[in-house]
Amino acid sequence: MFRLALPIFLMAATTLMGVAVVAVLTAGFDTTRPIVAAAVVGFVAALPVTWAVVRALRGS
Repeated sequence: MFRLALPIFLMAATTLMGVAVVAVLTAGFDTTRPIVAAAVVGFVAALPVTWAVVRALRGS
């Protein structure tokens, strides 16, 4: 399961981190703290997304 979850997590984390950072920058927050916080939120949000995708792909 780890061999399937790792590449999915890497893609999901990159995508969600990028979306969160773009959202923060679009909202006008251009200092380091909000940008890093958005990246961390995207990274953490990728964990349940990965779990759901792997579960769906494995059929269980």
